[in-house]
Amino acid sequence: MFFLPQTGVHKVGFTATKKLGNAVKRNRAKRRLRALFCEYSNSLKDGTYIFVAKAGIFDAPFEKLSNDFNKILSRAKTFT
Repeated sequence: MFFLPQTGVHKVGFTATKKLGNAVKRNRAKRRLRALFCEYSNSLKDGTYIFVAKAGIFDAPFEKLSNDFNKILSRAKTFT
């Protein structure tokens, strides 16, 4: 995840490289990231967020992804 703090701006981007697989797999990875972001979006600071999908996103259950997502956001100090 990359975070750039800005006031009054709440932008988000999701990316997945071709190394992850074909278009179906890349889109699935981005959908999972979007679902996680929707859970936390109300409690985040203003700024620009860029999430990069990694290969482990396919095998992990949603609860583990949610815990990891929460850990990443708290490390970046993006919660309000």
